[in-house]
Amino acid sequence: MKKIIKEFIPPIILKLLKKISGREYGFYGDFQTWEDASRLSAGYDSDAIIDKVKDSLLKVRDGKAAYERDSVLFDRIEYSWPLLAGLMMAASENNNKLNVLDFGGSLGSTFFQNRKFLNCVSKVKWNIVEQKKIVEYGKKYFANESLNFFFNIDECFGQAPDINVIVLSSVIQYIEKPYELLNNLLEKNVKCVIIDRTPFIKTGKDRIAVQKIQPEIYGGYLPARLLSKDLFTRFFSKKYDLFEEFQCNDNTNKDYEIQGLIFKLKNIKK
Repeated sequence: MKKIIKEFIPPIILKLLKKISGREYGFYGDFQTWEDASRLSAGYDSDAIIDKVKDSLLKVRDGKAAYERDSVLFDRIEYSWPLLAGLMMAASENNNKLNVLDFGGSLGSTFFQNRKFLNCVSKVKWNIVEQKKIVEYGKKYFANESLNFFFNIDECFGQAPDINVIVLSSVIQYIEKPYELLNNLLEKNVKCVIIDRTPFIKTGKDRIAVQKIQPEIYGGYLPARLLSKDLFTRFFSKKYDLFEEFQCNDNTNKDYEIQGLIFKLKNIKK
Protein backbone atom coordinates (compact mmCIF):
# COMPACT_ATOMS: atom_id res chain seq x y z
CA MET A 1 0.00 0.00 0.00
CA LYS A 2 2.78 2.45 0.90
CA LYS A 3 4.45 1.73 -2.43
CA ILE A 4 1.20 2.47 -4.31
CA ILE A 5 0.68 5.74 -2.39
CA LYS A 6 4.23 6.85 -3.17
CA GLU A 7 3.55 6.51 -6.89
CA PHE A 8 0.85 9.18 -6.66
CA ILE A 9 2.71 11.65 -4.41
CA PRO A 10 5.12 14.10 -6.10
CA PRO A 11 8.79 13.86 -5.03
CA ILE A 12 8.70 17.32 -3.41
CA ILE A 13 5.90 16.17 -1.08
CA LEU A 14 7.66 12.90 -0.30
CA LYS A 15 10.72 14.97 0.60
CA LEU A 16 8.63 17.05 3.00
CA LEU A 17 7.17 13.90 4.57
CA LYS A 18 10.64 12.53 5.15
CA LYS A 19 11.78 15.87 6.57
CA ILE A 20 9.01 16.15 9.17
CA SER A 21 8.60 12.46 10.02
CA GLY A 22 10.77 12.77 13.11
CA ARG A 23 9.54 16.20 14.20
CA GLU A 24 6.95 17.25 16.74
CA TYR A 25 3.30 17.40 15.82
CA GLY A 26 2.14 20.63 14.25
CA PHE A 27 1.99 22.51 10.93
CA TYR A 28 4.65 22.25 8.24
CA GLY A 29 5.25 23.37 4.67
CA ASP A 30 4.09 26.19 2.44
CA PHE A 31 2.00 24.85 -0.45
CA GLN A 32 0.79 26.73 -3.51
CA THR A 33 -2.62 25.04 -3.54
CA TRP A 34 -4.93 23.16 -1.20
CA GLU A 35 -4.86 20.23 -3.63
CA ASP A 36 -1.09 19.87 -3.22
CA ALA A 37 -1.41 19.70 0.58
CA SER A 38 -4.38 17.32 0.30
CA ARG A 39 -2.22 14.72 -1.39
CA LEU A 40 -0.63 14.00 1.98
CA SER A 41 -4.01 12.80 3.25
CA ALA A 42 -3.77 9.61 1.20
CA GLY A 43 -5.07 6.72 3.30
CA TYR A 44 -6.97 8.92 5.77
CA ASP A 45 -9.91 6.77 6.93
CA SER A 46 -12.53 9.27 8.01
CA ASP A 47 -15.16 6.61 8.75
CA ALA A 48 -12.85 4.95 11.26
CA ILE A 49 -12.24 8.30 12.98
CA ILE A 50 -15.95 9.14 13.11
CA ASP A 51 -16.64 5.74 14.66
CA LYS A 52 -13.93 6.35 17.23
CA VAL A 53 -15.38 9.76 18.10
CA LYS A 54 -18.86 8.26 18.39
CA ASP A 55 -17.70 5.52 20.76
CA SER A 56 -15.82 8.04 22.90
CA LEU A 57 -18.70 10.50 23.12
CA LEU A 58 -21.17 7.75 23.98
CA LYS A 59 -19.06 7.16 27.10
CA VAL A 60 -19.19 10.90 27.88
CA ARG A 61 -22.94 11.03 27.25
CA ASP A 62 -23.51 8.11 29.61
CA GLY A 63 -21.23 9.46 32.36
CA LYS A 64 -18.53 6.80 31.88
CA ALA A 65 -15.92 9.42 30.93
CA ALA A 66 -15.63 13.10 31.79
CA TYR A 67 -14.53 14.62 28.50
CA GLU A 68 -13.68 13.89 24.87
CA ARG A 69 -11.49 15.86 22.52
CA ASP A 70 -10.50 14.72 19.03
CA SER A 71 -11.74 11.20 19.95
CA VAL A 72 -9.41 11.01 23.01
CA LEU A 73 -11.05 10.49 26.42
CA PHE A 74 -10.03 12.33 29.60
CA ASP A 75 -10.91 11.71 33.24
CA ARG A 76 -11.44 15.43 33.85
CA ILE A 77 -12.84 18.24 31.73
CA GLU A 78 -10.38 20.63 30.11
CA TYR A 79 -12.43 23.80 29.74
CA SER A 80 -11.86 26.56 27.24
CA TRP A 81 -12.76 29.23 29.78
CA PRO A 82 -12.81 32.13 27.28
CA LEU A 83 -15.17 30.19 25.00
CA LEU A 84 -17.41 29.42 27.97
CA ALA A 85 -17.31 33.07 29.05
CA GLY A 86 -18.37 34.07 25.53
CA LEU A 87 -21.31 31.67 25.68
CA MET A 88 -22.41 32.97 29.07
CA MET A 89 -22.09 36.58 27.85
CA ALA A 90 -24.27 35.78 24.84
CA ALA A 91 -26.86 34.15 27.10
CA SER A 92 -26.90 37.14 29.46
CA GLU A 93 -27.62 39.44 26.51
CA ASN A 94 -30.45 37.18 25.30
CA ASN A 95 -32.67 36.75 28.38
CA ASN A 96 -30.53 33.86 29.65
CA LYS A 97 -31.14 31.83 26.48
CA LEU A 98 -28.64 30.29 24.07
CA ASN A 99 -29.29 29.20 20.52
CA VAL A 100 -25.94 28.06 19.13
CA LEU A 101 -24.75 27.11 15.67
CA ASP A 102 -21.68 24.93 16.22
CA PHE A 103 -20.22 24.53 12.74
CA GLY A 104 -18.04 21.42 12.49
CA GLY A 105 -18.94 20.54 16.08
CA SER A 106 -18.51 16.79 15.63
CA LEU A 107 -21.03 14.80 17.67
CA GLY A 108 -21.32 17.44 20.37
CA SER A 109 -17.84 17.67 21.89
CA THR A 110 -18.19 21.33 22.95
CA PHE A 111 -21.79 20.84 24.07
CA PHE A 112 -20.87 17.95 26.38
CA GLN A 113 -17.72 19.71 27.54
CA ASN A 114 -19.76 22.63 28.85
CA ARG A 115 -23.08 21.00 29.79
CA LYS A 116 -22.62 21.57 33.54
CA PHE A 117 -22.58 25.33 32.91
CA LEU A 118 -25.16 25.17 30.13
CA ASN A 119 -27.56 23.67 32.66
CA CYS A 120 -27.48 27.09 34.39
CA VAL A 121 -28.98 28.72 31.29
CA SER A 122 -32.77 28.81 31.19
CA LYS A 123 -32.97 27.49 27.62
CA VAL A 124 -30.29 25.95 25.39
CA LYS A 125 -30.55 24.93 21.76
CA TRP A 126 -27.27 23.57 20.40
CA ASN A 127 -27.30 23.05 16.63
CA ILE A 128 -24.44 21.25 14.90
CA VAL A 129 -23.74 21.42 11.15
CA GLU A 130 -21.49 18.60 10.02
CA GLN A 131 -20.73 16.12 7.28
CA LYS A 132 -23.32 13.50 6.35
CA LYS A 133 -22.23 10.51 8.42
CA ILE A 134 -21.68 12.59 11.57
CA VAL A 135 -25.16 14.08 11.23
CA GLU A 136 -26.66 10.63 10.78
CA TYR A 137 -24.85 9.36 13.89
CA GLY A 138 -25.79 12.51 15.77
CA LYS A 139 -29.49 12.15 15.05
CA LYS A 140 -29.38 8.44 15.95
CA TYR A 141 -27.30 8.50 19.14
CA PHE A 142 -27.09 12.03 20.57
CA ALA A 143 -29.96 14.29 19.51
CA ASN A 144 -32.27 15.44 22.29
CA GLU A 145 -34.42 18.46 23.15
CA SER A 146 -31.28 20.63 23.43
CA LEU A 147 -28.94 19.06 20.87
CA ASN A 148 -29.69 18.72 17.17
CA PHE A 149 -27.79 18.04 13.94
CA PHE A 150 -28.07 19.47 10.42
CA PHE A 151 -26.53 18.73 7.03
CA ASN A 152 -25.97 22.37 6.05
CA ILE A 153 -26.20 25.97 7.26
CA ASP A 154 -29.43 26.84 5.46
CA GLU A 155 -31.21 23.82 6.92
CA CYS A 156 -30.03 24.83 10.37
CA PHE A 157 -31.22 28.45 10.10
CA GLY A 158 -34.48 27.24 8.55
CA GLN A 159 -35.29 25.33 11.73
CA ALA A 160 -33.46 27.59 14.20
CA PRO A 161 -33.77 31.15 12.84
CA ASP A 162 -33.10 32.85 16.19
CA ILE A 163 -29.49 31.69 16.58
CA ASN A 164 -27.55 34.18 18.69
CA VAL A 165 -24.09 32.55 18.81
CA ILE A 166 -21.88 30.90 16.18
CA VAL A 167 -19.08 28.65 17.45
CA LEU A 168 -16.15 27.75 15.17
CA SER A 169 -13.84 25.60 17.27
CA SER A 170 -10.81 24.09 15.56
CA VAL A 171 -12.55 23.98 12.20
CA ILE A 172 -11.77 27.03 10.02
CA GLN A 173 -8.20 25.85 9.39
CA TYR A 174 -9.50 22.68 7.71
CA ILE A 175 -11.84 24.40 5.26
CA GLU A 176 -10.49 24.72 1.72
CA LYS A 177 -12.23 28.06 1.14
CA PRO A 178 -12.76 29.49 4.62
CA TYR A 179 -13.82 32.98 3.57
CA GLU A 180 -16.67 31.63 1.46
CA LEU A 181 -17.97 29.84 4.55
CA LEU A 182 -17.45 32.90 6.75
CA ASN A 183 -19.19 35.18 4.28
CA ASN A 184 -22.20 32.86 4.32
CA LEU A 185 -22.27 32.87 8.11
CA LEU A 186 -21.75 36.61 8.55
CA GLU A 187 -24.66 37.33 6.22
CA LYS A 188 -26.91 35.88 8.95
CA ASN A 189 -26.07 38.81 11.28
CA VAL A 190 -25.74 36.61 14.35
CA LYS A 191 -24.90 38.72 17.40
CA CYS A 192 -21.83 36.80 18.58
CA VAL A 193 -19.18 34.69 16.81
CA ILE A 194 -16.67 32.69 18.87
CA ILE A 195 -13.50 31.37 17.22
CA ASP A 196 -11.56 28.80 19.26
CA ARG A 197 -8.39 26.72 18.79
CA THR A 198 -7.41 28.24 15.45
CA PRO A 199 -3.83 28.73 14.17
CA PHE A 200 -2.95 32.29 13.20
CA ILE A 201 0.19 33.82 11.76
CA LYS A 202 0.83 37.40 12.79
CA THR A 203 1.93 38.87 9.49
CA GLY A 204 1.65 38.19 5.78
CA LYS A 205 -0.94 36.20 3.90
CA ASP A 206 -2.54 32.85 4.69
CA ARG A 207 -0.26 29.82 4.40
CA ILE A 208 -1.36 26.38 3.24
CA ALA A 209 0.39 23.66 5.21
CA VAL A 210 0.05 20.07 6.35
CA GLN A 211 -0.64 19.19 9.95
CA LYS A 212 1.10 16.23 11.51
CA ILE A 213 -1.48 14.54 13.77
CA GLN A 214 -0.74 12.73 17.02
CA PRO A 215 -1.02 8.93 16.77
CA GLU A 216 -3.37 8.73 19.77
CA ILE A 217 -5.92 10.64 17.68
CA TYR A 218 -5.41 8.90 14.33
CA GLY A 219 -1.95 9.82 13.11
CA GLY A 220 -1.01 10.89 9.62
CA TYR A 221 -1.30 14.28 7.94
CA LEU A 222 -4.10 16.70 7.04
CA PRO A 223 -4.20 19.77 4.79
CA ALA A 224 -4.62 22.91 6.89
CA ARG A 225 -4.45 26.66 6.63
CA LEU A 226 -2.48 29.01 8.84
CA LEU A 227 -4.65 32.11 8.74
CA SER A 228 -3.34 35.64 8.64
CA LYS A 229 -4.70 37.20 11.81
CA ASP A 230 -4.67 40.65 10.27
CA LEU A 231 -6.63 39.60 7.18
CA PHE A 232 -9.00 37.51 9.29
CA THR A 233 -9.91 40.29 11.72
CA ARG A 234 -10.19 42.82 8.89
CA PHE A 235 -12.67 40.53 7.15
CA PHE A 236 -14.83 40.51 10.26
CA SER A 237 -14.48 44.27 10.82
CA LYS A 238 -17.02 45.05 8.11
CA LYS A 239 -19.80 43.91 10.42
CA TYR A 240 -18.22 42.91 13.72
CA ASP A 241 -16.11 44.38 16.50
CA LEU A 242 -13.36 42.26 18.03
CA PHE A 243 -14.56 41.97 21.62
CA GLU A 244 -11.74 39.79 22.99
CA GLU A 245 -8.89 37.49 21.97
CA PHE A 246 -7.18 34.74 23.91
CA GLN A 247 -4.44 32.14 23.75
CA CYS A 248 -5.22 28.44 23.66
CA ASN A 249 -3.20 25.67 25.27
CA ASP A 250 -2.48 23.85 22.01
CA ASN A 251 1.05 23.67 20.67
CA THR A 252 2.43 26.88 19.18
CA ASN A 253 5.76 27.86 17.68
CA LYS A 254 7.51 30.88 16.23
CA ASP A 255 5.52 30.66 12.99
CA TYR A 256 2.00 30.56 14.40
CA GLU A 257 -0.12 30.80 17.54
CA ILE A 258 -3.24 28.81 18.43
CA GLN A 259 -5.75 31.47 19.44
CA GLY A 260 -9.37 32.31 19.98
CA LEU A 261 -11.35 35.42 19.07
CA ILE A 262 -14.75 36.67 20.16
CA PHE A 263 -16.59 38.99 17.78
CA LYS A 264 -19.77 40.96 18.43
CA LEU A 265 -22.08 42.38 15.81
CA LYS A 266 -21.57 46.14 15.54
CA ASN A 267 -23.89 48.40 17.53
CA ILE A 268 -24.53 45.69 20.10
CA LYS A 269 -24.03 46.94 23.65
CA LYS A 270 -20.89 45.48 25.22
